[in-house]
Amino acid sequence: MAEIAGAFSDLSYLDYLSTKESRIHRLDPRAKLLVVMVFIACIVSFQRHSVSALIPYFFFPAVMIALAGIPLRYLLKKYLFLLPFAVLIGVFNPIFDHTPLLTIGPITISGGWVSFTSIIIRFTLTVLAAFILIAVTGFNGVCAALERFHVPKIFSVQLMMLYRYIFVLSGEAMRMVRARDMRSVGKKGTEINVYGSLVGHLLLRTWDRAQRVHMAMLSRGFNGEFYVKRPLVLKASDVAFTALWCSLFILFRFINLPVMVGHLILGAN
Repeated sequence: MAEIAGAFSDLSYLDYLSTKESRIHRLDPRAKLLVVMVFIACIVSFQRHSVSALIPYFFFPAVMIALAGIPLRYLLKKYLFLLPFAVLIGVFNPIFDHTPLLTIGPITISGGWVSFTSIIIRFTLTVLAAFILIAVTGFNGVCAALERFHVPKIFSVQLMMLYRYIFVLSGEAMRMVRARDMRSVGKKGTEINVYGSLVGHLLLRTWDRAQRVHMAMLSRGFNGEFYVKRPLVLKASDVAFTALWCSLFILFRFINLPVMVGHLILGAN
């Protein structure tokens, strides 16, 4: 029960972080969303054996975390929770790709290990960027920015409803598990067939709860419009933020800075 409550609390903590005050939080959501989109597009555009060229991109999450005051421990906790999915995707690369690609002294590294490392680095960068975006903008702000970018309104509304429905689902699950624990003695109520029944009842309860929430929203005048804490008005700081970061990302994409620095150091010696 405590684990479910903790997961529910973690789920809403990113939205809580978006209510803080900092120079990054005060930027227009469109600027932050565009920067993150360009960041992710540059990351995924690299070849599968690219490793050193990805290293400079860690500069972006490091600066954003420092300026926005986002707890690094919390981000690492969320990242480590998702990391096994990335490991599962790339773990077979070293098995099937034995092509020698790199030699460090007596050690020969195959292309499979290099591509696996590249997958982990890409995953780390993209996940951190997504978490940072929500932490400094909020999900409402992201959906409002998508709508201003002329994303179909029905898509942004459905995305928002899906996000809110997760909280409804979590709340109902907590209440059902609490009720089951109070009625269980020893191992009674922990059989596998009980969990199947719980899942079915959970879907029915959340469906009913979601209908009540929708009716409450309509009775309060909801018409599909998003209202954010700060008005979406582009300022000079937003344009400068977007131009600076996008220029850096494009520069990192076409210039391998670690290799360039290595050549300069070796050439000087």
